[in-house]
Amino acid sequence: MSSMFTCMVIDDEPLAIQLLANHIGKLPFLELTNEFNDPMEALLSFSNHPVDLIFLDIQMPQLNGIQFMKLLQNRSRVIITSAYQKYAIEGFEHDVVDYLLKPIRFERFYKAVEKAYKLKNPDQQPEPPKELQPATGGYIFVKVETRMVRIELDDILFVEGLKNYVSINTKTQKFISLQTMKQLEETLPHNRFVRVHKSFIIALDKISSIERQEITIQDRIVPIGLTFQEQFFKLLDAL
Repeated sequence: MSSMFTCMVIDDEPLAIQLLANHIGKLPFLELTNEFNDPMEALLSFSNHPVDLIFLDIQMPQLNGIQFMKLLQNRSRVIITSAYQKYAIEGFEHDVVDYLLKPIRFERFYKAVEKAYKLKNPDQQPEPPKELQPATGGYIFVKVETRMVRIELDDILFVEGLKNYVSINTKTQKFISLQTMKQLEETLPHNRFVRVHKSFIIALDKISSIERQEITIQDRIVPIGLTFQEQFFKLLDAL
């Protein structure tokens, strides 16, 4: 069982606080003790009620995140949450655990929290939430001509869109089904399959290699569409 890990959030944007609070609520070992939009108020609270971890914004009125860390004097682990990458070097000079760029995806958030948790509890491993646990098994039914065919998710390599049809390529054969890419994309589990092009959905665990804007899956090259590149590479960074 994971040890409890206390934290606070400091950000002058209510929506940013809400997003982080939602992420924190998904982790049973992480306890949110307080939220602050005023860093001075947070500093006073910390003196009386210290926490294990602080999620800290950089650009705030009166006292910015860098100034806050100087006053904190390394009495707690800090994860910076900022919309600006330019403060990263200065942040790491203050021994921050991680630097998260807004908007913060849950997968990336968990990776940073896991790092902080292990610094305090080197002999323990926090239990990841179900949505991030490796998924195996499962199946879908698709209509192929007049039949409903069961396809194991573990067998799917990638899906290619063909106008009003999709071609589901598996380890052993190809299935042509009358449906749109959007319909199939909504059916497939998002933690295992990702759309990388207007005409392609791939299975993440079947990627052999990535070079420039191309993905190799077995002997097939799948292009990465320009509008999908940023989201795809952010997803890879979070894995």
